[in-house]
Amino acid sequence: MAPRRRSATDAVHHPVFARYYARFAPAVDERAGIGAHRAELLAGLSGRVVEVGAGSGLNFGRYPAAVREVVAVEPEPLLRRVARDAAARAAVPVRVVPGVAEELPLDGEAFDAAVVSLVLCSVRDPDRALAEIRRVLRPGGRLCFYEHVRADGTTMALVQRSLDRTVWPRLFGGCHTARDTVAAIGAAGFTELSLRRLRVPEKGAPTPVSAHVLGGARRP
Repeated sequence: MAPRRRSATDAVHHPVFARYYARFAPAVDERAGIGAHRAELLAGLSGRVVEVGAGSGLNFGRYPAAVREVVAVEPEPLLRRVARDAAARAAVPVRVVPGVAEELPLDGEAFDAAVVSLVLCSVRDPDRALAEIRRVLRPGGRLCFYEHVRADGTTMALVQRSLDRTVWPRLFGGCHTARDTVAAIGAAGFTELSLRRLRVPEKGAPTPVSAHVLGGARRP
């Protein structure tokens, strides 16, 4: 019998990384100050929200009460199961569904806001993912992003590119350290782009994923 061809909804499978992430990400978030950045990212949201690449659901408990519904898309099966447990504990309605960022299983112009946090580094095709996010947002809808990005310094940027070509994506669930996500958001046609640059963690020696951006943009 020929092996089953994976569908778009189960094409991402990183069992070792998923177990590590589900177990240790909450502690890492708090120790590095990422939890506060997540809260800032989600503040002020309302209506229907799509969260693309929801992971284990670390954002779910931080959505404000004005959010009517969150549809959380997560392709990795183990993380999706953990996210459903987190959804059951959330104060706002959260529905976790399978799917990949490049082919969202959602109607067009159906959401008031889209959230991506530490996910555009790992999607296979960032441009296609951003096009899909734009498709499912209503006109005027807001994209809220919190991502690690390419470093400004020449030396660290060189380290990032080397890691991306070798071990980093294999070790960390497809993550790439050197993507210029801000430029990609602009190229995808989003406007009113605003952001601030962060270093995470704020103190100590920088790592290949210390350069972060937190901001928003709108679908025209």
